[in-house]
Order: sequence, then C-alpha cells, then structure tokens
Amino acid sequence: MAMSPRYGYAALASALTVLFVACSTPTAVHSPPPAEAAPPAPKFQYPAAMRGDVVDDYHGVKVPDPYRWFEDPAAQATRDWVAAENAVAQPYLESLPQRAWLGERLKALWQYERFGVPQREGGKYFYLRNDGKQDQSVLYVADALDAPPRVLVDPNGNRDDATISLSQWVPSPDGKIMAYALSDGGTDWNTWHFRRTADGSELPVVLRYSKFYTVSWARDSAGVYYVRYPTKKNQAQEDSRGDDSGRPDIWFHRLSDEQSADKVVYKVTDHPTRVPSAQVTEDGRWLVIFQFDGYESNAVYVQDLRKAGSTPQPLFTAWDALYQFIGSKGDELYFQTTNAAPRGRVIAVKASNPAPAAWRTVVPHGDIAMANSSYIGGRILVEYTRDARSLVKLFDVDGSDGGEVKLPGLGTAGGFQGSGNNPEAFFSYSDYLSPTRILRLDVKTAEVSEFRTPKVPADFTPYVTEQVFYPSKDGTKVPMFVTRRKDAPRDGNQPVMLYGYGGFNVTLSPAFSPSILSWLELGGVYAVANLRGGGEYGEEWHQAGTKSRKQNVFDDFIAAGEFLIREKYTNNKRLAIIGRSNGGLLVGAVLTQRPDLFGAALPGVGVMDMLRYHTASANARQWSSDFGLSENAEDFPALRAYSPAHNIKPGCYPPTLVTTADRDDRVVPWHSYKFAAEMQRAQTCPNPVLIRIETRAGHGAGKPVWMQIEAVADEFGFVANALGMQPPG
Repeated sequence: MAMSPRYGYAALASALTVLFVACSTPTAVHSPPPAEAAPPAPKFQYPAAMRGDVVDDYHGVKVPDPYRWFEDPAAQATRDWVAAENAVAQPYLESLPQRAWLGERLKALWQYERFGVPQREGGKYFYLRNDGKQDQSVLYVADALDAPPRVLVDPNGNRDDATISLSQWVPSPDGKIMAYALSDGGTDWNTWHFRRTADGSELPVVLRYSKFYTVSWARDSAGVYYVRYPTKKNQAQEDSRGDDSGRPDIWFHRLSDEQSADKVVYKVTDHPTRVPSAQVTEDGRWLVIFQFDGYESNAVYVQDLRKAGSTPQPLFTAWDALYQFIGSKGDELYFQTTNAAPRGRVIAVKASNPAPAAWRTVVPHGDIAMANSSYIGGRILVEYTRDARSLVKLFDVDGSDGGEVKLPGLGTAGGFQGSGNNPEAFFSYSDYLSPTRILRLDVKTAEVSEFRTPKVPADFTPYVTEQVFYPSKDGTKVPMFVTRRKDAPRDGNQPVMLYGYGGFNVTLSPAFSPSILSWLELGGVYAVANLRGGGEYGEEWHQAGTKSRKQNVFDDFIAAGEFLIREKYTNNKRLAIIGRSNGGLLVGAVLTQRPDLFGAALPGVGVMDMLRYHTASANARQWSSDFGLSENAEDFPALRAYSPAHNIKPGCYPPTLVTTADRDDRVVPWHSYKFAAEMQRAQTCPNPVLIRIETRAGHGAGKPVWMQIEAVADEFGFVANALGMQPPG
C-alpha cells in the first residue's frame, strides 16, 4: 500500500501547543471494556473564523450566514483556515493510543483477497480483484469461468498515493473492448477510456465532461451512448470537468472518432431541471431514455433503433411514480415501478401500446418491499427487503412463481449480473460477520454455488448480530441491528457506536466491513438503526422521512439511542453516533437537538446548511425531492427548524470530530466548514470539537485502502478515547 502523507499539513503541526492525553493501561483483546470515564479533554486554541455580515431574507425571515466566505474554496482565507484546522486536529488524533492500535489492526484486517461480481460479455468474464495488499482493486478478464484471469486495468500505478481510482467499467457486447472510467482524487468527474481485451492496448480517445452516469454500448460494439455536461466558458482543453451547474445531454461516441465529432442524440428542452440518461436494450432494438428529477418519480421514453429516422416516443411521462428498466423481450419491456405499488411491482409494457390499460403485472405488489429486479435467463429475479434483510425470488415472465433463492444467511444479497438469454448469474452476499462472498446462480434451477469466498484474518465466533425493534417518538416501530460480543454484559456501560442514514430510499442492510470488525475487537458494540426516509419498507417508509416529515428521521435516531440506554446496552456517556452524507446531516441535526444524549459524534461529509445546499450544483438541487427548497415558502420552516448549521446554540456539546474532503464535489466541504466553525464558537466545555479535512479525496468513493485506514483509525480512535475505551494490550 502507498505510504500515508496524512492529510497534507504535517509541517504546521509542530507550531501547535496541545496538551495530549496520556496513554491508558491496555487490556487484552477479549476483555470487556472498562467502566471508567473518558480521559480529561485537552485544551484547544481553535483557529479564528471570521464572521461576516451576510443576512438572507427567506419569506420575510432574516437569517444570518456569517460564514458565506467559506463557499469560495480557492480563497486564501478558506485555505488558511483549512490548514490551521488540520494542524489542530492531526497531532491530537495521532497522539491517541486507541488510534495507534486501530491503525495497525486495520492494516491486518484489510489484507485479505476479495472479489467483485463477474460480468459476462462476448463469452468472456470480467471482474474486480484485490490481492489484499493493493490500494485499488484491479480489473481482470478471463476467457472462461475456470480459465486463468489476466490483468486488464490496474489503476494502482497511476499515482504514488493511489488516489486515481477505477470508478466504472462496461465491456462491449462482443467482449473485445473495455470502456472504463477513472476518477482523480475522489472527484465524481470521470474520464472514460477504451482498452482492447485481447492485448490490453489502449484506444487513443478519452471522453471527458461526464459524471455519475455509466456508458451504454451500441450492440454492434461500434460506440457508446453517454451523458455529457456542458463545458465552462474559456475552459482549458485538459480540464476534464464539465459545468455541473448546467444540464447534461445524451451523446453518442463512435470509437473511430475523436470526442469533438460526437453527436447529441437527446436533450431535454421543455423543463429546466430534468436530466436525461440512456440505456440500449440487450437485443439492440430499443434505446430507453430516462429523465431524472429527484427520487420520487421519473419519465421514460423509447426509441426504435432499427428504424432510420425514428425519434423517442413517450412510455411513462405522467411523473407519477418511479420506473426502473430491467430488461426486454421483443416488443415487451419490463419495469419495476412504484406506480400503484408503494412497495414495488414488476410490469410488462408493449412499446407499441404503452397505455396504462395495456400494462401487464408480472410480479404483483406485496407486503414486503422490492429493492431491485433483474431480467436474467428469461426470468424475473426480484430482490426483496424484509425487515432490512434480503429475500430473493424468481418469477417467470407470465407471472408464475419460480421459487426462492437460498441465501447463506440473514444478510444482504445484491449486485446480480446476468443476461436475458443466459441462465448464469452472479451476485454477492454479506452480513456484519460474513465477508463479502461471490456466488453463482442458475436461474433455471435456483441452484446457488460458491464462486469466490474470502478468508479474513480474524475470528468471528465471539460475536453475534441480533435484530431488535423499538418505538419512535410517535409510536412507529423501527428495526435496528446490534452486533456485539456474545458475552458482553447488559450492564448499561458498554461503548456503543450507533449508525444511521434515513434518506433517499436507501436501505441499510447488513454488510461486512473491516472497520466494524476493528470496533468490535476494540470492545465496542455496533448498532445500525433503519430509520424512516430509507427504503426498508418501501415508498411509504421513504416518504415518512422527507420534507416536512424529515424530523421523523431525527426522532427515530434519538429513540434508537434512548432504547439502547433504556435496555442497558450503554449509557449516554458511552454512546457515540456516526453518519455520512445524508447521515452526516442526521448526526448534525440530532447533535444540536439532543447534545445531552451522546458521548461522542462523527458527522461525516454532511449536508449541514439546509438553506443553501441546492446552490452548490444542479445535482445538489435534485435532493429537493427529499429535503424541499428554502425558496419554497412551504418547505422553509422545516428546513430552518433542523438545519444543523443554523441551530447551534452556546452550550456543552459532546466530543465531536467533523470530517470532510477538500475535493468533495457532491456534498461540498463548506457545509462542514460552516458547521465546525460555529460549533467551536458555541462550545462552552472542554470537550473537543475538531474538523479533519482530507486532501486529494472526495465524497468517499475511490479512496485507496491506506486512506480508508487513516480515516477510520482517526475517527474510531477519537470516539474510543472519548468513551473511555482502552486499547487492547
């Protein structure tokens, strides 16, 4: 793995005067955590953050924004403040004995061979593999399932710090060309490259100005459809980033041409915020075009590629539900939808007659939520979520039941890969105590077999995961997973880390991580609350945590903490909370509402300024389907009531480590800057409020392993110290 330069400001650390915490007496790995208080907090001199006089008027309400200047990341004042904050945080974090133990243990736990889900095209198999010592996974190709694989794309040598990652890859239908995207330093912006699978030689063209969306191959493998953003005025040719305040269009690139010769094939002209993307059906007959405008509904058009001069025709344009394309057979296209089905159903629609009266239900709406569906081997495969755990079933296209796919446990199955005319499929399975294994499925027989099973250098037998249900503030029953040592006493004094998200229809189902295992080995309990706003119980559960109902999410999380205390898992001094992105918003909101309930907090890359989040990019504005917009009078009161950056009052907050990255172009870092600066100003007790700002990193995707280890060691070490946990001896 690459050597760690930490996060770029080590030279400033020596100029800082900080009273460090003394190392505690170690205990053995298997010992229960001590019941002693956290060590005394050091005294910090936080960097000065200038307060400006900006005041905004929202529907007659004056709202100050004293840190508006943070929104210019290139300003020298912002850069100086970032450097000074890292110079405070870095030496303190590095001094923690818990951090040192975590860093070493994580290095060992991450050193296991792991695989991605294979994809089959042109008779070849493509999959990711990491030998356990690589910072970035490597893309391999094999000519047969049992043939020796060969390296096709290895991103590890592109930079010494391994911060250029392979973000997406799509083989051509004939298996001869691999389209692959690279992300530089954690950005969402991709550069697409093309490589021959036979000899690994590179085609000369590079596609720029793309983010989020993958490419879709023409079925003759001659080119790709892709989503391309406009360029900025006077943009340098070597700059691969487009203008993400603008709207992208769908373009077609022919492999024999330069990007400058590419043609626009579809653009939205009748609405200011809808974003198009496209997918070619497996038989090459249809171009399925989607319009995205938030997470509640979308539109779909189809174009017959067999007919010269054909144009996109409307399929679903009422904007009344979500429609997810899963496959086609001739004139019949299959979609998973929430139309008249908040927990999902699968419908068959004739392209020649898309009227709702002609739709045919293949898989009906049921009492558990559909997570995803696929069309593989002529059958419909449905991934259900039952109390946040996976259930997988097969159906024939006539709707008859094809049986259940047997899974290794009560965890998470996903990533199903296969084609409509081949019964062979692959998928992954994981839970909190099972490293991700890759399984092969025959959809004709529902038979499951092992493809690759990793071996982690750890003993899982001392631990157990249990699922509990607790009442929220309004009486709603909420599920929660609790993973702990089997012999951990319910004495009300265990150190607990509580994780949550609660948004955008995202389901938190069990998944393995070396980070969680390190926390368990340190003596902690790990809890995951399945809050409203997620997808655990379908669209109704999602909607119950959006816009004016967003407070339900925070109430659910607070109730989870109260349950863990009431049921004597822990107490408020030994309960830490963690969340990232929308989960960072969650932590920031409950931290300002109930600072007395928690012993430590880790708000990561959070959306902290709810009044201005949508100004950062066109993509950020799309989050309004969950959040609402401050410019709307009906949305403003709820946003103002919970916006973390606007609800910090002077008082004693628990030890808090805010984390972000200076290259995060999804949730821009000024959210965390504003929040941390105001928290430091408002803190009235010695508990530390620090911010850790990574360099050459983004929202989280594509981080090299060394950087993940550094981040987890810092964050979990900070929490362990705050909760009074002793590092194993």
